[in-house]
Amino acid sequence: MSATVAMILALAVGTYAFRLVGPVLHGRVQLSDRVQELLSAGAVVLLTALLATGALTENGGFAGWARPLGVLVGGVLAWRKAPFVVVVLGAAGTAAVLRAFGMA
Repeated sequence: MSATVAMILALAVGTYAFRLVGPVLHGRVQLSDRVQELLSAGAVVLLTALLATGALTENGGFAGWARPLGVLVGGVLAWRKAPFVVVVLGAAGTAAVLRAFGMA
């Protein structure tokens, strides 16, 4: 067995174990309200960091203004509870128009 196959199998087992832990421990482990609040805040912070790095960087540098402004338009549309298709098309359309005008 090659090292690549072994790593893939190890990651698969680890992923399955993480998915299994939730239902198995449900009801057996009680978390305090403070810990639940911290976990919720941590999830928001991680998603925000992922959004920021995806929207602002490309190949280790700044991605240009079209992408962040497209993400901003999509975020505003989502916040205003627009349908998902409208959010996606608004974000993509904004980025496409800005790129067409040379604002990469």
